[in-house]
Amino acid sequence: MAGRRPVVVLRPGRDQRPQAGHLWVYRGDIARIDGQPADGDVVAVRSSSGRSLGTGLLNTRSLITVRLLTSAECDLDERFFRARLESALTLRGRVAAGAGACRLVYGEADLLPGLIVDRYGDVLVVQTLTLGMDRRKEMLAGLLGELLSPRGIFARNDPAVRRLEGLPRETGWLVGPGGTDVEIEEEGLRFVVDVARGQKTGFFLDQRENRSAAAALAAGREVLDCFAYTGAWGLHAARAGAASVTGIEISADAVRLAAHHARLNGVADRIRVAQGNAFDELRRLARERARFDMVILDPPAFVRTREALPSGLAGYKEINLRALKLLRPGGWLVSCSCSYHVDEALLRETIQQAARDAGRWMRLVETRFQARDHPVHPAMPETRYLKCLILAVE
Repeated sequence: MAGRRPVVVLRPGRDQRPQAGHLWVYRGDIARIDGQPADGDVVAVRSSSGRSLGTGLLNTRSLITVRLLTSAECDLDERFFRARLESALTLRGRVAAGAGACRLVYGEADLLPGLIVDRYGDVLVVQTLTLGMDRRKEMLAGLLGELLSPRGIFARNDPAVRRLEGLPRETGWLVGPGGTDVEIEEEGLRFVVDVARGQKTGFFLDQRENRSAAAALAAGREVLDCFAYTGAWGLHAARAGAASVTGIEISADAVRLAAHHARLNGVADRIRVAQGNAFDELRRLARERARFDMVILDPPAFVRTREALPSGLAGYKEINLRALKLLRPGGWLVSCSCSYHVDEALLRETIQQAARDAGRWMRLVETRFQARDHPVHPAMPETRYLKCLILAVE
């Protein structure tokens, strides 16, 4: 079988990246394809000299034409995928034991490019973001059902990136249809997650550990939570003893859910989330000479492409400048970016520029990244995207 598998042969000099462990083979790397594979099929990948580089899934419609799953030449059958899933689940059992919600499979970092699996209580949410994975979603759902026995498995295949693979944007139950509102617990706090319509797969799981780190500094403080979504940062701060939490969130639905979460967790007397544009509200608060002891900035990605970097950095500088002007001396700035193209050094430099313009002095106390259930593939910087800087401001 392996001998008859179609082979993708790379151009001379284009094998360094896969040899180093990177899992993507671009269209421009390929000299030819021997055989007649269909898109979504298993292919072997070899260098121009015939050296084996691994086995992956083909999609000639995508700029990333092959996604490698292994450095060996082997069958990518059900047994293979079961072993990969078991490996991912074993890791989560070590780094996220007891978590009511967590990421079980993180694509390339778990050597399953194009596959995301999140657990919310007894419901799994699956994203098959590449053609190869999408063709295998029923098999994958079956394996996940056997390994985890969830109440249901929901396909959240609405990210725009699927269009680059020639795939439609769609959602729906793969296993066990039912209600899409799922209650979860995060470190003793209760949240309702809408797996069908919520951000990402329903919740920002990647910030779980960062929320706890910020909350540890919040006792007795007045906190401003910008881009609050459904209130997770503020709830952690209030539970840790914050004197008050003011949230800003543009989505009316998210504001209503944040208020519900405050009541659900018994801290409604100390949390108020208002609907509004964070940029506008930060300016308004500055005009009113409002002051806070902690400001949390967890915005959406301002930089989705390298071309958007200049305008995105201007956005990051603007919100950090406004936040710094609202902070009392001795306050804390928690500033995040989920833009892959803005690395830690660039984010740090942008915040320092904002501090200089605001006339403030800062000390970087801690740099954090995505939670441990979102591991990083060392050969793929693309898998490290989230930065969280905790700064003491004078």
